[in-house]
Amino acid sequence: MNLTETISSNFQDLIQFLKSTDFSKAIIVGIALSLPILIGLQLGYFEIAIALSFGAFWSSPSDVSGSFRHKTYGILYSIALIVIVSFIGGYLDFDTWFLVPVLGVLTFAISYIAVFGFRASLISFSGLLALVLSFAHEAERLETYEYAFFVGLGGLWYLLLATIWHKINPKGQTEELLTQAYQLTAQFLRIRGKLIGPQSNREALQSQLLDLQADISDNHETLREILISSRKSSGRSIYQSKRLLVFVQLVDIQEMALANPVNYSKMDELLDDHPEYIKSFQNLLFEMSNQLLLISEAGQNAKKIPKHDQLIQIFRKIKEEISLLKSSKEDYDYEGFLMLQNLLEYQEKQIEKIQKIKWLLSNPNPRELTFIKKEVAKRFVTTQDYNPALLIRNLSFKSAIFKHALRLAVAVMVGYGIGVFFDFQNPYWILLTLIVIMRPSYGLTKTRSKERIIGTLIGGAIATGIVFITQNTYVFAVLGIGSLVMALSMLQKNYKTAATFITLSVVFIYAIIRPDVLTVIQFRVIDTLIGAGISTVAMLFLWPAWEFMDIKSSIEKSVAANRVFLSEIIDYYQEKGSLPPTFKLARKHAFLEMSNLSAAFQRMTQDPKSKQKNLEKIYELVVLNHTFLSSLASLSTYIQNNPTTEASSRFTTAGEHIDENLEHILSFLQQKKNGSVAVNVENKNEFFKQELPKFTTENPDLPTSVHPKLERQFQEAHLVREQLHWLFSISKKMLQISEKVQFG
Repeated sequence: MNLTETISSNFQDLIQFLKSTDFSKAIIVGIALSLPILIGLQLGYFEIAIALSFGAFWSSPSDVSGSFRHKTYGILYSIALIVIVSFIGGYLDFDTWFLVPVLGVLTFAISYIAVFGFRASLISFSGLLALVLSFAHEAERLETYEYAFFVGLGGLWYLLLATIWHKINPKGQTEELLTQAYQLTAQFLRIRGKLIGPQSNREALQSQLLDLQADISDNHETLREILISSRKSSGRSIYQSKRLLVFVQLVDIQEMALANPVNYSKMDELLDDHPEYIKSFQNLLFEMSNQLLLISEAGQNAKKIPKHDQLIQIFRKIKEEISLLKSSKEDYDYEGFLMLQNLLEYQEKQIEKIQKIKWLLSNPNPRELTFIKKEVAKRFVTTQDYNPALLIRNLSFKSAIFKHALRLAVAVMVGYGIGVFFDFQNPYWILLTLIVIMRPSYGLTKTRSKERIIGTLIGGAIATGIVFITQNTYVFAVLGIGSLVMALSMLQKNYKTAATFITLSVVFIYAIIRPDVLTVIQFRVIDTLIGAGISTVAMLFLWPAWEFMDIKSSIEKSVAANRVFLSEIIDYYQEKGSLPPTFKLARKHAFLEMSNLSAAFQRMTQDPKSKQKNLEKIYELVVLNHTFLSSLASLSTYIQNNPTTEASSRFTTAGEHIDENLEHILSFLQQKKNGSVAVNVENKNEFFKQELPKFTTENPDLPTSVHPKLERQFQEAHLVREQLHWLFSISKKMLQISEKVQFG
């Protein structure tokens, strides 16, 4: 990449960042904080201004991606919590020996709210911010109830600004998430293209796919919530409905991208003498990936949507190349032809999906569209259980949230005690570091601690340099607000950079109030180091939540979801007809549980080496489970997009044998079964060898000379038999591993 391309790429990234919802939210927070202070200073109501600013800042964490209705409820619940905490905080004027346990109880109670899910954890974070920062400001002219009232008013002020921005730019969040979906799907297709190559590092690429799967599932879950839950008072928006149809195509593309009509080793074996076909398919996948990237860059501009020409040209070239194999009479070539023909048809469906996306984005007449029924669509939105009984059910050391809340409460008590005992300038900075850094998992806490320390040191060094250059209060004010905006906009993308800007904003804001700014920088660094140290020690020794203790549950859920998906595929193959909603629900659940398993394994790799028990075997189980889902996706895609013959009794029996393997795997994971099932598996092996033989020219069911009218049946037979053999082989390997692995 030359200098011009580098500059152009960086400029595009900057433009994309300035258009992002993270940046726009940071601007809103900046306005919500600075405007009350500026007005308050002018009118002489500085304490009221501070309370309003605090309220706006504390309620902002709940403003995350999702439907506007859910964001509004999240912000309102945050406001209610910070008002209550601010009111209580006003009366925390106790002796240290009594204040410390009270602080611990409050921290636990507020943290424990996170049992109700992700958005509840953000509401909890708002409450913790209000609790910790209640030590930073003591109202002199306002009564406690007045201070709490203005904090709540500040939260409503932020909600007003967020609502106004949503009215101005209602499509911004949807378009940004769709752009991410195009880019993630494009990346997925590119990795799948690399995997086809016989010389590729498949283990590394498979690991990348597992990580990417989690990102895609998170993106899809948020898009589902926005596109399905969001409604206008006058009815469903045409824009939202079109984008929902685009999203459905992206979900189908991901399923077909995961699908693989034949395993890679079989492909290598069959096409060892024909590497040109592999290269051709790679070129096609890379071009589809490129098309999705171009669509992401086009956004809402229909004129920038890429043409089909290049994609169609590559596809036609492969089609012509594969047709040459058809004339060959050799057994090897004919099976290779069947395999390539099936693979080609999968890619043809992918091209159709991409073309459908382009058509939907080119503003077609709404009368030409078939919209998805609301009743059906709403079944695909994951709902959060808000039953108060969850609070009781999670009062156990088996609950990660319970242990986290308890661990954080102890850490906060220790941190405050150290700050008071050594008479630090701002002991609450230690507490602030703790609530920001500490997470339920060790790996994320360790990463955040490291990034926080590095960011604080960099920010402290930069601030020191600027202080030596200028002492101008107005410069400090501009830099303080500007740094805060940058910190908030980078919080989700790059925490180290965000920590740098957070340090700068804190230092410059304090520099306005206190002349000894270098002392402020010194204590900021020391408090951060202490907070990071306490969080690390707490994660290691206070009710540690090592992932090897919980990953069995993630594997179990993923296997169970795959089993349900397999059952839906078998039922549909037998019954035909229209595709039931339960089929796609089972598919969604299988993909979601697989991404959860991938994320759990990733967390396990971040734990200390001594706590990564049976890592290799567990990784093998995770990869096999992912491969199993890939095979299910292959069957699923084929039977959805092709007319199929009547299911034979051998197909049904094969499906039952695979299901039995999965049942045995679940029994071992649930510790309901002891001993070996080897004899049972051997009997199933004989069935697959005798009753469901693989493709050979000696097999009377599959002759080498195929009449054109029968070619479709032989393609179906080849693919279905291959997938059944593969599913059985994978499930057998998983059974053998799960029988031996000892989980924590």
